[in-house]
Amino acid sequence: MSGRDLLMVAGEASGDLHGARLLGELQRLEPEVRAFGLGGDELAATGLECLARAREISAVGLRAVLEVLPRARQIFRQILAEVDRRRPSTAVLVDFPEFNLRLAPELRRRGVRVVYYISPQIWAWRRGRVRLIERYVDRMLVLFPFEVEFYRQHAVDVVHVGHPLVDEVPVLPQAWSRPDAAKGPFRIALLPGSRESEVRALLPVLLRTVRMLGERLPIEARLIQAGTLASERFAGAVEAAGVPLTVVRRDRFAAIADSHLALCASGTATLEVGLLGTPLMVLYRLGAMTYAMGRLLVRLPHVSLVNLVLGRGAVPELLQRDAAPAEVARRAAALLGDPAAIAAMRRDLAELRPRLGAPGASARAAAEVAALLRQGEAA
Repeated sequence: MSGRDLLMVAGEASGDLHGARLLGELQRLEPEVRAFGLGGDELAATGLECLARAREISAVGLRAVLEVLPRARQIFRQILAEVDRRRPSTAVLVDFPEFNLRLAPELRRRGVRVVYYISPQIWAWRRGRVRLIERYVDRMLVLFPFEVEFYRQHAVDVVHVGHPLVDEVPVLPQAWSRPDAAKGPFRIALLPGSRESEVRALLPVLLRTVRMLGERLPIEARLIQAGTLASERFAGAVEAAGVPLTVVRRDRFAAIADSHLALCASGTATLEVGLLGTPLMVLYRLGAMTYAMGRLLVRLPHVSLVNLVLGRGAVPELLQRDAAPAEVARRAAALLGDPAAIAAMRRDLAELRPRLGAPGASARAAAEVAALLRQGEAA
């Protein structure tokens, strides 16, 4: 059993980014660590030996999941074969529960200690999966304080490390801080998601929305491209928008902070936007069957992480039929024309950073992993 080899598995853009930050901090603590597994560009750039790329199997919705299932099974077998060959003492599984909660039992049977970083939202739905975590995960590293009590109630070894976005998202000048902010043109940031299935569902909606909004108000739109998606994916977006539109591939945080409003897919990006202080509206669209099943299982009053962390409906959530271009444009125009509502939302968003914990989350997470690696080396 090798204490220097480390398996890491991250299957989505946010997990790839946070996993890369953890790995970078871990390398400072343990320079000889050799990480291999599944990840994206961020983890690969940090030194992960990628057996496969996360973009190959990242999907949302039943149809999209079924499309990538054969490749996911191949990667699953490939990872286990490499684990059998290298025999690492420890694995770090980052979010991605549909894959990682199937992988954890196989790793435990092989004597691999399992650290789970970034809890799946089992406190929101499919709570039965906590039994899998209790049985097969050695340590759960969580981002939100409210997750600690949930896991302690189920006898899971849990450590609150804080949220890495506190370090990653800078404090920048905001569009609404300018004296002439309410005069326009209004800069609108479009964040259609980081997965192909999300973009396929939301990008047409966002483009029609900004065209309708442009008929009401002077606007300039900027499409914020996730690093997991190829530039070619947005080649026709500028022409399709019908309003001035630029595609932002770099300096995304600066572009969002300089926007008056963000129209954002539900996910980690909502926290990024919120930390930057930009007013936002959260859009969420799934296939009818997927959404119906989710509504039967979800036990939370809110969808977006911003509202969950703040504990109230601070930002609008437009779900399914409400996430239609005409309705989104109507709500966006009303918000942009209401300085009091904008000010109230900005006050709410200012509470996010202190609620997400102190800086240094990635370093604290890395210290937990390093401790288990040392145990594995001593065994």
